[in-house]
Amino acid sequence: MTRRIQSGFTLIELVVVITILGILAAFAVPRFVSLESEARRAATESLGGSIRSAAALSHALWLAQGGGATVTVEGQTINITNGYPTAADIDDTLQDFTGFTLSAAGVFQKTGAATPASCQVSYVPPAAANGSPTITVTASSANC
Repeated sequence: MTRRIQSGFTLIELVVVITILGILAAFAVPRFVSLESEARRAATESLGGSIRSAAALSHALWLAQGGGATVTVEGQTINITNGYPTAADIDDTLQDFTGFTLSAAGVFQKTGAATPASCQVSYVPPAAANGSPTITVTASSANC
């Protein structure tokens, strides 16, 4: 009588492994699904920081040049109001805002957001001299 040595897995072992993988996937998939809206929210907040920096750099250039109605940033003529870029020209101060749509003067909405108005950055130049621009980042993770 010869003995056969079996190699491989039994059916029960395979069922147990598949069950464990199914349980792990049930917990992991919802985490990965929410990453898309979290990424849009993070990109929106990042653009808000970029707009703050661009406005501050334009203001510094305006101060260094002694005031005036315009400044030139990387070959772009930027109109200035109360020392900061106008809402219509803030997009020209940015190097890149790929993934966003300029929906109105100074309003950037994230492309692909479930509710674009809940995933946007708006820029409003100061209303008076010696003021600061208003930069509002709206990025609720539920609708972004």
